Amino acid sequence: MRIFNNVFRGFALALLTVSALWAGPVEYCQTQPREAGFHRAGSVKQLDQVDSKTFDLNAAIKRGLEYNPSLLAIKENLLGAEQGIKSARGAFGPSLSTSYSYIHLDREPEQNGIAVGDQENWVLNLNIHLPLFTGFNLLSNYEKSLLAKDQAMLQLKQARLQLVFEIRQSFFDLLQAKENLKSARLSLERLKSHLKISQAFYDVGLKPKLDVLQAQVELAKAEQGLLVAQNAVQTQRARLNFLLNLDVNEDVHYSGTLEFVPFVLGLEECLAKAQKNRPDLKLASKSILLASKESKIVASSFYPQVGADLNYYRYGDEPIVDGSKFQRPSEWRAGVSLQWKLFEWGKTYYTYKQTRHRVSELEAEYKNLQNQISFEVKAAYLKIKEAAQRIVVARKGVEEARESYRLARARYEAQVGTNTDVLDAQFGLASSEANLTQAMADYLKAIANIYLAMGEPDFERLTFCSAR
Repeated sequence: MRIFNNVFRGFALALLTVSALWAGPVEYCQTQPREAGFHRAGSVKQLDQVDSKTFDLNAAIKRGLEYNPSLLAIKENLLGAEQGIKSARGAFGPSLSTSYSYIHLDREPEQNGIAVGDQENWVLNLNIHLPLFTGFNLLSNYEKSLLAKDQAMLQLKQARLQLVFEIRQSFFDLLQAKENLKSARLSLERLKSHLKISQAFYDVGLKPKLDVLQAQVELAKAEQGLLVAQNAVQTQRARLNFLLNLDVNEDVHYSGTLEFVPFVLGLEECLAKAQKNRPDLKLASKSILLASKESKIVASSFYPQVGADLNYYRYGDEPIVDGSKFQRPSEWRAGVSLQWKLFEWGKTYYTYKQTRHRVSELEAEYKNLQNQISFEVKAAYLKIKEAAQRIVVARKGVEEARESYRLARARYEAQVGTNTDVLDAQFGLASSEANLTQAMADYLKAIANIYLAMGEPDFERLTFCSAR
């Protein structure tokens, strides 16, 4: 009987081996880290590998900066600000205006013994006006237009900075989704292989039906997880298409891998860069200057307004103003005018006080923004350090999870382990891979975030993604 049991066990193990070989090899390990960092390239073909268009990260950023509609709108605002400068400059020069009027005088039939009847006057006037002194109104408006252009340029820079950040974030999200898809496929293959082994053991009576059912349940969960992972890839690809002004359904391939790149800047250097480069901080400073100019424009009403005028009048009894029998056909008039508003019930004074309060308000907001920027940089810097430490822990966790899965499977195949051990180890390996991918993505996004906080869109020393 003992001999029979040994023969039966040998036959079962042989059958199990043949089944496993027929199922194909199971991939336990992924590509090893490159250099001193982490490189999750993998060997599984990515979703939609061959497409009509291919973008790496740099190409995607270049495309977005050139075609994103939000940037195009801000560029038009900048062009408008340039026209505003020309308009404000033109206000210093003389202006030419004309008027055409008709006057009807209803008079007595006789005047001084002369019958005159009704009189009709047609007057054509040409006026040249040159402002001599406007209480610094024109100068303040011109300086305000220059500041408005500076603001528009800073708004464009801020928008470009934000767009680059969003493209990087979405790109890393897509790479993360692709890595999760790869892990989901590996998990599915591992579970399929385990199901074949469980089924083979059950068929020869070595394992209960429960092992097969449990393996089938976990396989169904893995299939659902694969669908979720595929959808995540498609969603992130559509998001990138949107940012690059491409049709969301367009077949585009975004190439790259998640890579660990050391962050070499210190916190103090990052803080100094942020206070120097942030476009929104410069915008806040320009807003203070603009409010000051607005205050000067209001204050110009406290001063007299002086101007020089040259007028030409042409009179006529008919609409063609070709002369009048009652007065000279034409005349020239030149003079200097002065207008000074002496009392307006405090209208100008309180408006001026209002503008000064606005300046003080913007100065307080500027100080608050400085503090906020420092906090954003500090938070992003700590996030980088945290994610880097998580990568170290996660990498070790993946190695341990792989070994745990290998041992659990070997024990199960040797009839000394349980089905639950294998399934738990498979779940632990999948979770460890996901944690490592998440840590890598968080690390890269944290670096992108600190460069956003520093106001620097480009960082050539860092290469996040390498094209394949």
